[in-house]
Parts: sequence; C-alpha cells; structure tokens
Amino acid sequence: MQLKNVLILTKREYLARIRTKGFWISTVVLPLFMVGVTVVPSWLISKTPSHQKLVVVDDTGRIGSLLLEELEKRQSDEEEADGPTTFQVELKEVGSDRQAQRDELDRAVVAEELDAWVWLPSEILTADSGEETFKVEYRGRNISNILTQRQFSSALSAAVRTVKLKEAALDEALIDQLSRRIDLETVRVSEEGEKTEKGTAGFFLAYALGFLLYMCYLLYGAQVLNGVLEEKSSRIVEVMLASVRPTELMMGKLVGICLTALSQLVIWIGTLVVLTAPGIIATIAFLPEGTIPTLTIPMAMHFFAFFLLGFFLIATIYGAIGSAFNDMQEAQQLLVLPMMVVMVPFFLMFAVINAPDSTLATVASLIPPFTPMLMVTRLSISAVPLWQIALAYLLTSAFVVFMVWLCARIYRTGILMYGKKPTIGEIFRWLRHA
Repeated sequence: MQLKNVLILTKREYLARIRTKGFWISTVVLPLFMVGVTVVPSWLISKTPSHQKLVVVDDTGRIGSLLLEELEKRQSDEEEADGPTTFQVELKEVGSDRQAQRDELDRAVVAEELDAWVWLPSEILTADSGEETFKVEYRGRNISNILTQRQFSSALSAAVRTVKLKEAALDEALIDQLSRRIDLETVRVSEEGEKTEKGTAGFFLAYALGFLLYMCYLLYGAQVLNGVLEEKSSRIVEVMLASVRPTELMMGKLVGICLTALSQLVIWIGTLVVLTAPGIIATIAFLPEGTIPTLTIPMAMHFFAFFLLGFFLIATIYGAIGSAFNDMQEAQQLLVLPMMVVMVPFFLMFAVINAPDSTLATVASLIPPFTPMLMVTRLSISAVPLWQIALAYLLTSAFVVFMVWLCARIYRTGILMYGKKPTIGEIFRWLRHA
C-alpha cells in the first residue's frame, strides 16, 4: 500500500465533503440542538413561573393556615423554593352538604374560575403511621403539571408534619429544628483535587459526549456506505482501481471521512467548551454554581482518541457492507451489525452514568465494540483506574486492526462484484480466498 495514493484519496474525500452546504448546516444545528435539549428547558422552567389559583377545603381546621405559611415561605425564599409556581390559595370550611360543595368546586374548575381544588380530609392527621403515603385528591383542569403538584405536595407534607409535632407537645423551636430541610452539596473528588459540582453537570457532560459519538458514528458511517455504493454503481471505482489498489482506496475514503468528522467535532467541542466557560453565555448567569459541566483537556484528549478508534471500527463495517452489495436496498439486511455496535452502548450509557464503577459498567466498557462510547462516558463522570484505560486502548486498537484487515478482504473482492446479490456464505468465501 502506497502512502502517497492514500493521501491523495484522503484529500479528495475530505474536500468533497467540507465544501457542501450540508456539512456546515449540520455543524451549526447540532450544538444548537444540544443547548436546546439541555440548558434551555431548565432555564425556561426556572424563569417562566406559572400561577395556580387553588381552593383548599380544610376538613381538619388546623392544616390550612400552616399550608399557606409554608407556601408563602417557599415562594419568598428562592433558595428554599421547590419549583417555579406561585399559588393563590383560598381556604374554605366544610359545608353542610359535602357532595354539593364538591360539585360546586368542580363547576368552578370547568368554568375556569379555579385552576384546581384540594380537599384535606380529617383522616390526614389520624392515618396509620405504618402507611407509606396518604393520598389527597387534587382536582383540576390540568393534571400533567407534575412540578406544580410536587411543589404543593411538599408544602402540604411540611404543614401536616408541623401539626403532628405540635400535637405531640413539642417546643416550637424544636419543631423548626426537626423540620429543617437538608440539601446535599456534591463535591467531585479526584486526583486533581476536589471541586464543587452538581450531579446534573456530570450527567449532562457524559450524555453530551456520548450523544456526539452516537450521532457521528451513525452520520459518518452512513456516508462511508453511501460513498462506496455510489462509486460502485457509477463504475467510477473501475477507473480508480486502474491506478490504486483496493486497500488504498478503502483507506483513503475512511481517513478522508474521518478527518471530516474530526473537523466537525472540533467545532462542536469548541462550542461545548465555550458554553462551559463561566459568564460567556447569558443563561449561565441564571443557573446555580456547579450546574454547567467543565470539559478538561485530558478528557478532550481521551474523547478524540476513542472517537478515532470507534470511527474506524464502525466505518470499516459500513465500507465492507457497501462493497459487498449493489444498492442500499440490498445492504439493508446487514445494516443491523453496525447499528448494534452503536445502539447497544447508547442504551447502556444511562446505566453507566448512574453507576460508572459497577461491574456492568466496567465489563461493558472493556468490550471493544462498546468501549469508545462507554469508556468516554465513565471518564467524564468518574476517576477510572489507569489500568482499565490502558486495557481499553489496547483491546480496542487490536480489534480495530483486526476489523480493518477483515473488511479489506471483503472490500477487495466485493468492490468489483456487480449484478448478483451475494449470500452470507459467499462473503465468507471472499474472506478465505481474498
């Protein structure tokens, strides 16, 4: 294999792709999409509070006033607030005809005079302590507002707890101390030292990096497949093979498309670094400290290294499939192979994020087809032992070399096969005799 020919083919593939409008459109759209699905929803929820007009019928006669105090306290104290909803609560006593009162409240909800109403039964204070929860009916037009319901439920639980503690003849100062809310301040501990960081920051970083790999593998693997099928169907490959070897043609295509993907990744990672720099984006000023993840230089280096290994692993499979068949319809029967290599680690990624040092995460991240995505995920949220990182590089590199050798044999024979769709048995014969 002559390196000069590979470089010429690489340059051709690279320039042909980065000069297209599609390349630049996708380069701009994905970072915007990532911001849209991570930062923007949380910011919009926190900065667009809703207003809830409620009626609370207090059958106990003791909880309602404390509930109002609890809601007002949480709404006035931003650090203690459980959500973005403000409440306008009207307390009502139980009428002589309870069913008629319930029907009237339902009519008020239907007429949009109320958003919802809640009935606090007297049993709420006398329920069996062995019960895990006590259900209180919430009746409204919108019952999908789970954040609002959680905020109200939290305040109601605090009010009920306060009433029960007072009835136990405890001192009010002691009650306040017993009812004090406890939050966790998460601190990441590593060899570089400690850093205060919210758990959501590590989750978003791990998810963002894994999602980038997932998108790149699917996008550029498909480009390898389409490029091989296009050259084969147009017979351009016959002209090219008069000057270069099949292996040189395959490597030139793989390296050229890989460089295209790397160019796009540099832009995407650069965007991610900018987003993580404090004070750069206006929305960051509204988010708590430690919410935005930070991409370190070692993490970026691991990311690019595993991206290269994963790309060649996926791309060789796509290239072999493209060279073996005549069109996309015929190639569909084997596309499940590269799809499994991409989809399985993507679905395992969430379990790895939750427990990056578990047996499942460790073993799965050392299986070469899954290593690029899962090891990057583990490295972004945990201190992975050095021997595991080294073993991951060794196993994946060896597997990539094997896949390049294997798929080159298929490519060498299949690229000049036309007309007849090969069977799986014929493909195995190509491997033996190529």
